[in-house]
Amino acid sequence: MTNINWYPGHMAKAKRLMKEEQELIDVVYELIDSRIPKSSKINNIYDIIGNKPKIIIMTKKDLTDEEIALRWVKYYENLGNKVLLVDLNKDEDILKIVKLTHELAEEIQQKRESKGLKRKDVRVLVVGIPNVGKSTLINKMVGRNVALVANKPGVTKGLVWLSTKHNITLLDTPGILEPRLEQKEVALNLAAFSAIKAEILDENEVAVHILNKLNKYYPDKLKERYGITQNLAGLDFLEVYEVIAKSMGAIRNGEVDYEKVSNRIINDIKSGYIKEIVFDYEF
Repeated sequence: MTNINWYPGHMAKAKRLMKEEQELIDVVYELIDSRIPKSSKINNIYDIIGNKPKIIIMTKKDLTDEEIALRWVKYYENLGNKVLLVDLNKDEDILKIVKLTHELAEEIQQKRESKGLKRKDVRVLVVGIPNVGKSTLINKMVGRNVALVANKPGVTKGLVWLSTKHNITLLDTPGILEPRLEQKEVALNLAAFSAIKAEILDENEVAVHILNKLNKYYPDKLKERYGITQNLAGLDFLEVYEVIAKSMGAIRNGEVDYEKVSNRIINDIKSGYIKEIVFDYEF
């Protein structure tokens, strides 16, 4: 267990404003990172969205271990959710989201028509933890860069309604997290994939967490990226760092630059140099 407080004021305000906008919402997009499909999910999502129709959009398909990610798709579908595993940079995946959105809103549209009213734009709340792809999705659906995209948490600060070219109006929101991240495993996963600032935790601890996960599930990635061929179980991590330091030229005067090695490991995940991975491997 750990006590990590990272809950900027704009997150608390955003949750309150989202609840206030609830009556205006027709459909909800809940975005989660397909590499951490459990750690990146908002536990109390229904406190925010009520009983609105929801699509779980599992992002970063291009970076995930698709076989494991599809198991999570099935898992969430079995719980009664509509789920899409997508690469937000592909137009065909955006169109899948658009199609499903209009299917979920069809009952609302038919009720309007029965009252003699015209069909309307579907109003969609876009919600998720930081750095899960909300701004990328919004920019693709709007057709221009209206939301700031950055590979770090805490960029979007307020709520903004945005019209798209798909007869859908989006409510952009800041990434939100639990006020306290009490499960260390979850906190380390979020830091590893840039959902919380890595420096909130010890960066060496985050880097070692990444190495442990890769060693457990993807040892071939360690060999491919860092030239590590032996299993890390029981191995002194000072030795592991020395191997990596040699591969990246991070040894000066016989001394390993541990900070540089840790930053490299974290950045290799952040920048997608190590991909086709899932850290929430088990349900």
